[in-house]
Formats: sequence, C-alpha cells, structure tokens
Amino acid sequence: MQKKREKKMLEVSDLSVRYGEFVALRDVSLEVDEGEFVVVLGANGAGKSTLFRTINGLMRPSAGEISFYGERIEGRPANTVVSRGVTQSAEGRHLFPELSVLKNLTLGAYIRRRDRAGINESLEEVYELFPILREKRRDPAGSLSGGQQQMVAIGRALMAKPKLLILDEPSLGLAPLVARQVLDAVVQINRTGIMVLLAEQNAQAALKIAHRGYVVENGEITLQGTREELLGNGEIRRAYMGA
Repeated sequence: MQKKREKKMLEVSDLSVRYGEFVALRDVSLEVDEGEFVVVLGANGAGKSTLFRTINGLMRPSAGEISFYGERIEGRPANTVVSRGVTQSAEGRHLFPELSVLKNLTLGAYIRRRDRAGINESLEEVYELFPILREKRRDPAGSLSGGQQQMVAIGRALMAKPKLLILDEPSLGLAPLVARQVLDAVVQINRTGIMVLLAEQNAQAALKIAHRGYVVENGEITLQGTREELLGNGEIRRAYMGA
C-alpha cells in the first residue's frame, strides 16, 4: 500500500527556498494523494505562492525534494513539470487580454499542440464546465468580467490535461456569488479525478470543499489536518474566519 502511495501522489519533503539571505520557505513538507483536494491557508507573504512556484518549476529550491508519481521534479524546467502533469492557474490570471478566449485556452495546450483531436476534446470539456466561455470564445479575453477571466485562466490550465491542478487565490477580487461559482467548478474538476492544490483567501469556503489542509506562517507549515479538524480549530477560526 505504501508503495502505491509513493507512485500516486505529490510529495514535498523538507523544502526550503531562499531569496538571497531571506528564507521564504523553511523545511516545508506536504503531500497530495491521488484524487485529493488540499488547501493551503496563510496570510499574504506567508509563502504560499513561493511554494506553488517551486512545485511547478518556476523557482529552484535551496534544499529539499519534490516528487510526483515517484519522479523527482524539483529544479526541473516548468515545461517539463507541465509535461509530467502539473499545471497552475496563477494569482492574477496572466491572460493575454488582446487575444480571444479561444486563443488563450488553446495556448494552455501548447505541449499537446500535435494532438488536434485531443485539444478539441479538452475545449469541449472546458466549455461544459464554463458554458459562458463558449459564448465568449471569439471575444478578447480582456473584455470579460473578472469572474469570466478567472474561468479562462482555470480552463487554460486544464487544457494541458493535468493530473494535479494548482490554483493560487482563484476567488481573489471576485464578488461572493462569482467566487462561489468558481470554487464550485473546482470541486467539479476534482470529482473528475484531478488532484487539486489550492491557496485561497476565503478559508471557510475552501475548507468546506477540501479534504485536508495546511497552514503556512512565515514560510513554515504550522498546522495540518482534515477539513473537520481545521474547521473546528479555534486558532484557525480566529485567524482566518474572524470568529
């Protein structure tokens, strides 16, 4: 059973990241099992984005290991990490505003660019998840509302056919109803078997839909547990839910 877990998960072990003399992450360890939905909580500047950028190959760790399906991926180029099945929808969306929604989506399938039939199939899956994007597919991405742009960003990440989808603050700046719609879509994505690693400002909403969670403070994991354990933790409720 243990052997199967090692092949079927993301495992981050004793990860440290430095910016010069500043230690952004110190001895961080976490894991995501096959099919899991895991949330990472923490204040701005706690290290969540640095953790995600290191997992997806945009930053190199100063120490530690990252394994995905039993293969070491720390320090690998980002395109290699994507080809292994790890994609990210980054905070801020980073769309190409002058390009159409369709073009933005298909750019996410660059590593599959020779698989035209597969790309068309993935487009249909994205349109089923976010029907408004089919209607807006020829519109410039920059003309969309904030919520619709977030849907494009998530859809673009899905176009790479990930095994693990990393989402960095997908509801940031969205109206509550739209944020709820986005998080509901993330639940649907997870139900298809895609592992999800989510950083989210709305701790209560995120914990209600995740299986497990980690708390990052000053670059270190300070707490972890199931959603029930974290939702019932008084310290978490005071720090992140205003209770």
